[in-house]
Amino acid sequence: MKATQAFLICSLVLMFQLNLQTKTNAQTALTIVAFGDSLTAGYGLKTTAAFPAQLQKALKARGHNVTVHNAGVSGDTATAGLSRLTWSLPKKTDAVILELGANDALRGVDPGQTRKALDQTLQQLKAKNIPVLLAGMRAPPNMGKTFEKKFNAIYPFLAKTYRVKFYPFFLKGVAARPELNQADGIHPNDKGVLVIIKNILPLVEGLIHTIKQRK
Repeated sequence: MKATQAFLICSLVLMFQLNLQTKTNAQTALTIVAFGDSLTAGYGLKTTAAFPAQLQKALKARGHNVTVHNAGVSGDTATAGLSRLTWSLPKKTDAVILELGANDALRGVDPGQTRKALDQTLQQLKAKNIPVLLAGMRAPPNMGKTFEKKFNAIYPFLAKTYRVKFYPFFLKGVAARPELNQADGIHPNDKGVLVIIKNILPLVEGLIHTIKQRK
């Protein structure tokens, strides 16, 4: 066999192997959808500093082949999120991080309405057999004890009802800390997002484990 022919054959074999590896990697890559409001969307932040982008970066650093899709819309209530759920999820959605309710609490929306919307959202995700990590929210103290009690009870109840992974408070370690929030005192800054990532990461890795067990 001539040297030129041997070289061509080796080149073709190498190209085939590379194409096969690329297809394999694409098939094994997981897609997690971060579905929420401005806390997910990254209000006031660069796209690369938002929760989904930083979570994806942290997961890849730990060896996970994962894409975190940003499906956050600033201003969304739980009801608004429910209305766009079907068309917001990519065709290939392996899991969802559900973060909604902050705007409901700030606007004093009837907790019964918030609970109903989140319940229906979880119902639809369950029907699609999509694993969920439910990120809870807490009512601000100025809304009064009655509202606070009803609102705060929504998330643990739904997490137990649907047996989904549960992170009780999305803003744990960040809420009411000026150095971790933007000037509005509501939305996390770059440093605040990193605190959220650090706290929620173990549960997200548990979510990935659940996905892989189902495959």
